[in-house]
Amino acid sequence: MTAAPTIQAIPAGAWPGYLDCLDEADEYAAVEVATGLLDVGVPAERVLLDLVAPAQAEVGERWARNEWSVAQEHAATHISERVVAAVAAYANPRPTRGRIVVACMDGEWHALPPRLVAEVLRLRGWQVTFLGASVPAAHLVSYLHRHDAHAVALACALPMRLPYAHRMVEACRRVDVPVVVGGRGFGADGRWARRLGVAWAPDAPTAADLVADERALRRVPPADLAHLADDEYAGLVRRRGELIDEALADLRERHPSARDYTPNQLDSTVSDLGHIVDFLAAALYVDDGTLFTEFVDWLVEILTSRGVPAPVLGSTLEHYGRVLRDFPRAARFLVAAGSSVTAGGPGVR
Repeated sequence: MTAAPTIQAIPAGAWPGYLDCLDEADEYAAVEVATGLLDVGVPAERVLLDLVAPAQAEVGERWARNEWSVAQEHAATHISERVVAAVAAYANPRPTRGRIVVACMDGEWHALPPRLVAEVLRLRGWQVTFLGASVPAAHLVSYLHRHDAHAVALACALPMRLPYAHRMVEACRRVDVPVVVGGRGFGADGRWARRLGVAWAPDAPTAADLVADERALRRVPPADLAHLADDEYAGLVRRRGELIDEALADLRERHPSARDYTPNQLDSTVSDLGHIVDFLAAALYVDDGTLFTEFVDWLVEILTSRGVPAPVLGSTLEHYGRVLRDFPRAARFLVAAGSSVTAGGPGVR
């Protein structure tokens, strides 16, 4: 009997060294760090999950803290994508199992996390088709009609995309292809995936285990969306443009400095006002006010790091609360989030 091979772990200095490469936008050095680990016996899966993934999470945190610009974040993400490609080419696995289709939700542009999932599945013997960012549901279904798939893995990083996620899941099921979902958009514990009645995996290894068990993949409770009968979600979506325009006018009235915003500042403000509506709509869709409050808490941190005082956001939430007073669930969610802004911490549902 031969001894089991020793699995080499990521050396302690590799991760900060890799981050330095991203900071310096040194693609070649970053690839050398990753392939150097492979050369000394670190499994490709561990390089992807213990080096590239946490480094990319730190990239996002540095952008959120306003330490890195959008350009720096994009450069670092591109380098990590090149590193993933280099690791995949080095490992060069051959498929021994069926096809898994991996894609981002329609409107979802964070493609690196699902790319990591795709490569882990490939390393475990699956034939993987990675469709990339923002795949329209109709195009995904058309692809599934042409190519037999064992399962579909869908990624969602932003909870505001949950209504679109549900439509994509249902579209896949109509062609009898089981679905597993992942990403922060479904909640840290997958609670919104359960509300939508779909299998959820917190990480790539769990997703790989789940797609290997088709019975578990299909054995999920049905969606729990009876609350949509009150039409609040549909009504809010119909009024989206009107709500944003009115909120911008109210902001200029309450905070005269907003009248002198540069075009870039105005674009960012309109985008934020739209995100508030979209996250509120998603909270209505899954009937969970914590979704909206968690977004507002995050937005406070982002705006504060960029010199925008929290009361500006608080006044916008008050405005939305007034104009949506005939939407009981939405009004309740807005009050809870507004209380969180005032208290400087998480609100209550």
